[in-house]
Amino acid sequence: MSSKYRNIFLCFGLLAVVVMLFSFDMKYDELWTNLKRAGVYLPLVLLLWLIIYFINTCSWYLIIRGGKHSLVSFLRVYKFTVTGFALNSVTPVGLMGGEPYRIMELTPYMGVERATSSVILYVMMHIFSHFCFWLASVLLYAILFPVGWIMALVLGFITVLCLLLVTVFIKGYRKGMAVAFIRLCSHIPFLRKRASSFADKHKDRLETIDKQVALLHSQRKSSFYGALSLEFLARIVSCVEVWLILNVLTTDVSFISCVLIVAFSSFLANLFFFMPMQLGGREGGFALAVGSLSLSGAYGIYTALITRVRELFWIVIGLALMKIGNIKKNN
Repeated sequence: MSSKYRNIFLCFGLLAVVVMLFSFDMKYDELWTNLKRAGVYLPLVLLLWLIIYFINTCSWYLIIRGGKHSLVSFLRVYKFTVTGFALNSVTPVGLMGGEPYRIMELTPYMGVERATSSVILYVMMHIFSHFCFWLASVLLYAILFPVGWIMALVLGFITVLCLLLVTVFIKGYRKGMAVAFIRLCSHIPFLRKRASSFADKHKDRLETIDKQVALLHSQRKSSFYGALSLEFLARIVSCVEVWLILNVLTTDVSFISCVLIVAFSSFLANLFFFMPMQLGGREGGFALAVGSLSLSGAYGIYTALITRVRELFWIVIGLALMKIGNIKKNN
């Protein structure tokens, strides 16, 4: 990728970080007091994401390799992973900054078709693992907690929605989604002409990308299920963050409860996917999630605060990595 495009991504990310710093609904002295209250748990939370991003990178690297020797190193893919998630976090609608960045960085190593298909496959796997995680959490809640009629409606809604989306994604794995996505865009009023023109101009390339997407599911099932398992594992490991934060406030919260808190809060936050860093949705999600488990809503607000600080920390790290260790021939 050229330095010009990296600088565009970097400037957009830095601008978003500045906006987020001024959007904290808390005075800075109060914020500092809460951070000090976290004590040793705060650096543990920050370090935990080294492991989570490592697992995410293993999943993506498994897709990139395709059972062969990779032309791009694992450490470089780790770098692209962290920066990609950082850009996604600061982008409204999500997946609008990190994925183009990853494709542009991988293209010199793999070519545009393989780079695009590997990123599409990883994004699909990352999202698919969320559906699996939410479905597993619904089952876990139904087994461990009494379910009233209101909660039954909520759990039923989550189950039906996830099963519907799982069906769509399985179809996408079998046939690819690039052509279908462009066709969908061609029915949107403001995108109709551009999408149709793009489809006509890049028809062969889009079909090649879809064939490579379908190849993972049909012929490389070990890579498919391996990548999905790693992404699901990353969801479980991320629950340790909530467990560490809540241990600052109480010792009466089990890890299973933390899994349910993460599941339900992330589901609600993703309903507000159009907000950068899911501002507002995540805080409300944590408060509602801990409330449904008979915990104080204040626990949820505090958890959301520490999580927001952790995310800002890793966004800054990801943006900094964008300018570090780049190959000169790509500039």
